[in-house]
Amino acid sequence: MRIKPQSAFGQTVLLIGVLLLINQVVSYLSVTYYFIGPTYKQINTLLASQIKVLFLEEMDHMDPVFHERYFEATGIRIFTEQSARENGLEDATFYQFFSREMSEQLGGPAEVRVTQGSQYLFWIRPPQAPNLWITMPLNSVSDTNISPLTIYLMVIGVLSVAGGWIFVRRLNRPLHALQSAAITVGKGEIPEPLKEDGSSEIVAVTQAFNQMAKGIKQLEDDRALLTAGISHDLRTPLTRIRLATEMLPESQNWVSEGIIHDIEDMNDIIDQFIDYVRQDKSEKTILININHLIEEAAHARNIEEQHEIIVNVADVPPVLVRKVAIKRVLDNLIENAFRYGSNNIEISSGYIKKTRQAYFRVRDFGKGIPADKVESLFEPFKQGDDARGSLGSGLGLAIIKRIVDMHSGKVVLENHPDGGLMATVLLNAAR
Repeated sequence: MRIKPQSAFGQTVLLIGVLLLINQVVSYLSVTYYFIGPTYKQINTLLASQIKVLFLEEMDHMDPVFHERYFEATGIRIFTEQSARENGLEDATFYQFFSREMSEQLGGPAEVRVTQGSQYLFWIRPPQAPNLWITMPLNSVSDTNISPLTIYLMVIGVLSVAGGWIFVRRLNRPLHALQSAAITVGKGEIPEPLKEDGSSEIVAVTQAFNQMAKGIKQLEDDRALLTAGISHDLRTPLTRIRLATEMLPESQNWVSEGIIHDIEDMNDIIDQFIDYVRQDKSEKTILININHLIEEAAHARNIEEQHEIIVNVADVPPVLVRKVAIKRVLDNLIENAFRYGSNNIEISSGYIKKTRQAYFRVRDFGKGIPADKVESLFEPFKQGDDARGSLGSGLGLAIIKRIVDMHSGKVVLENHPDGGLMATVLLNAAR
């Protein structure tokens, strides 16, 4: 378990909180030792002085009327142990601080208790008469638990942390927007220019990001235009070649068939180039069940006599995707499995509850691919030539990965323990 937060937001709030805590503790101790402590010591000294006066020998020889007027004016009362318990001693709270100070003032062990209420009543057992309790009322003593100071410091601390939290949140909001925009660019989409807000450093980073996004969009547009132009220009001479080939005499059919086959391969390669550049952004996302796509793809392929598809689907939740794009992914995986793997393949689906992802998997029963070449197959123009042949342009898996990334999903290639290659596409479930 990590106590220290990893984000800049959390670390800043934690730093502010720790500094405020130290400040609050120092303030609390300072007020206690330099203001509250001396006040209570002064009160203790006054009480001790009153007790010393009571035990002066001259007090025993004074007029009884004066004694009565003295006790009436001061509110001081003297109780035995038994009478003290009958008059509320049991309800009084013992205070170690007052007892220690009183013992020093009176020159012997003393005990001090306090009864709280509308009037604070101090119960003192003096060392001069340990069997007696002397009570002294005080009206000007504040709450001895120092709760107003505690509440004040807590309120200041909470307000300070809340203010720091608001400040850091405002500071980090542009960073969150920048993060979301960067993820969007990673999916192949170009977001609207970000609002240039925040500190000067963040504004500079936002300006640089907007400029970068604009440059990427321009490169994408130029690449799409270039690919479309090359594809158009290539198809025209290919069409003329095909027409010329079909005009050859029947005695040269073997030549024309070879040329037509090569032309069809070149057209397929051109289509792959176009598919790689095109990202189907115009297609709307809809909720679908991937099992339906699997059943459609399997039904369309099962009419081919030389191919066999085994379907093994499970109950899966719907996913929010571009249907045509995901269908293209499934068709490409099936085509690759038949072309490079085996004539019989298996398509399955499932749901990973922990990550809330639905998946479909295409497995062939061929030779598989060397483990060190699996990751490189997702790169454009890369092929696993040693194990699976060298047909095509090497863009099939690159197109698949681009489409899956556009859906915030993941595609995984791995060799099956019993032989063959498995291609798994994971998509975030809608529920």
